[in-house]
Amino acid sequence: MPALRLLWLGCLGSLCRAYFDGPLQPEMSNGSLHHYFVPDGDYEENDDPERCQLLFRVSEPRRCGAAPGGLSLRQELTVLGRQVEDAGRVLESIGRSSSYDLDGEESYSQYLRREAAQIGDAYASSERALSELESKFRQGREPEPRDGARPGDACLGLLLRARALLR
Repeated sequence: MPALRLLWLGCLGSLCRAYFDGPLQPEMSNGSLHHYFVPDGDYEENDDPERCQLLFRVSEPRRCGAAPGGLSLRQELTVLGRQVEDAGRVLESIGRSSSYDLDGEESYSQYLRREAAQIGDAYASSERALSELESKFRQGREPEPRDGARPGDACLGLLLRARALLR
């Protein structure tokens, strides 16, 4: 007998779990709710959206007249107008921010060309500066002549050596 009660509670619980009486928010503005599912669980072979997409129609139960405590038609239109104005401001700000991102260029390709030219110029100037530093470094490593040495001293040293050898 306890097993029968447990079975009955399990069946009743599964039926209650499928019941939903809350608000269903559609994902699309046209009143439809799309849900993508894979019937057999194999995601790799099911790329066809016609086979794997469910479409639910969502309808408003109270079509005529406002419910008590709800908005009137005039208030709903006012709210809708404000939402449209807000959406317009958002789109305008997106347009401004994209124009700031492009630094006044008309298209992204022109912007990229200008940026590439600036990077090329910076690379060339850094290449010149690096070669100048290398040449200065080489000059600093070369042995400098001593203070007391004169250009003719090397020749005089060779002559003195030759004389010593001949003796």
